[in-house]
Amino acid sequence: MTQYIVRRFLGLFPTLFIIITISFFIIRVAPGGPFAREKELPPQVLENIEKKYNMDEPLLVQYGMYMYDIIRGDLGPSFRYMDRDVNYYIFNSLPASMLLGLVSLSIALVLGITSGVVSALRQNRLADYLSMSVAVIGISVPLFVIGPVLMYFLSIRLQLLPTSGWIGGRNGLKPLIMPAITLAFPYFAYIARLTRASVIEVLRSDYIRTARAKGLRESVIIFKHVLKGALLPVVSYLGPAFAGIVTGSVVVEQIFRVPGLGRFFVQSAFNRDYTLIMGTVIVFSAILIVMNFLVDIVYALLDPRISYK
Repeated sequence: MTQYIVRRFLGLFPTLFIIITISFFIIRVAPGGPFAREKELPPQVLENIEKKYNMDEPLLVQYGMYMYDIIRGDLGPSFRYMDRDVNYYIFNSLPASMLLGLVSLSIALVLGITSGVVSALRQNRLADYLSMSVAVIGISVPLFVIGPVLMYFLSIRLQLLPTSGWIGGRNGLKPLIMPAITLAFPYFAYIARLTRASVIEVLRSDYIRTARAKGLRESVIIFKHVLKGALLPVVSYLGPAFAGIVTGSVVVEQIFRVPGLGRFFVQSAFNRDYTLIMGTVIVFSAILIVMNFLVDIVYALLDPRISYK
């Protein structure tokens, strides 16, 4: 197990290297550029700007210089936001996105697993139909619809929560509630359906019948035997889910005016800000790779039958 963890950890770096390399060349060879304007700049001005950012060098030389900066932890200057570098914008906005993602995923996990287990134990009954109906709504309705609907009822009609903003002001933690619920809704739906299907499958296993034949209490069977095996698909889903919930917060951040990384992700694409695009790609890719690494470890701990060679 230790050797597997070490090998998987060392494998993170080549994966990230390949992602950075492919992203760099795709962005650079695409038409347009960060200094393109509706009104063209004078050739001498454009030449001076490109020289300032080393964009007058051959593409391979630019790539080598960029990789050297990445190794040093420098994501470079922003081509559009001249007053700060990319490190400043990413690491000042990432905490808000990470907090929103962690809270949303926690809500989705708790409610999704609970709903899935209840649905499986009450299969084809009212509780099953209700929870799965909510799950279908969560999968079908997009975030840009769920967000405004919650805002209309909870903020405008009932005036329970602020419509926008972020934590730390006079409203305390209240601005976090609606964005977190909105972002958690589709992931709650997927986790609930995964849990329900997995619990039903485990309940039909031979070792569960044996446990019941031995006279074990139903609560012991559910929490000690059923859930441990039934949560494996959910754990597998958590890696890409966490990365998706952070990157997917772009829409929610725009709706609720959350000062997260999502706005820079969108604006950098529109502005063709090469370094800011690369910075956000690197951060999101690193989150996905690390979460998949952690999921593999947890997967093995949950199921001792799994062996890694």
